[in-house]
Amino acid sequence: QVHIVESGGGLVQPGGSLRLSCAAPVAEFSRYNMAWYRQAPGKQRELVAVLTYYDSTTYAESVRGRFTISRDNAKNTGDLQMNSLVTEDTAIYYCYIDPCARFGACESAFWGQGTQVTVSS
Repeated sequence: QVHIVESGGGLVQPGGSLRLSCAAPVAEFSRYNMAWYRQAPGKQRELVAVLTYYDSTTYAESVRGRFTISRDNAKNTGDLQMNSLVTEDTAIYYCYIDPCARFGACESAFWGQGTQVTVSS
């Protein structure tokens, strides 16, 4: 079992910024796809952003242009920079990694425990 740890969540006003971080203690982290998901109260978990091991990025339409996913393979960490936050961004954010040749297309996957982001005035 891989113990992924997220950090950086908290309370922020609309229009503000937060940076989430994810530490993944796996060998050859550079070979893993990485993603951030979120789950708002009463809603299904949704994919926010993906950064594949070959450096391809994908963003949900609702966050494109505001959020940026990045990684540091030397440190086994990944980040999600969130700018221009709105109340609809309030959710628990989860870090996800998998070693699949194509993102999400194999049985092996690891999740963090989640970090709460609350956007409110």
